[in-house]
Amino acid sequence: MEEYILDEKWGKLLNDVVNEYESATSKFGSFNNAHEGYAVLLEEVDELWDNIKLNQKNPERIRKIRQEAVQVAVMALRFLYDVC
Repeated sequence: MEEYILDEKWGKLLNDVVNEYESATSKFGSFNNAHEGYAVLLEEVDELWDNIKLNQKNPERIRKIRQEAVQVAVMALRFLYDVC
């Protein structure tokens, strides 16, 4: 297996995803089936899109877009883990 060396930006991103994953699974548990997983993932993608459509020059908006993108990544991982 190949070993990867991650830069600081990747490290922070993966840390944020892992922390959000742990938080989400402790609050909500596993997906019961693919339909539930899809619905939750779609909701997160919709929230990301809603934030993208707003003024992106505002630093707070960029933070919110990043937060929503992390949540999309987490729900995709949860789907893979719980359903697949």
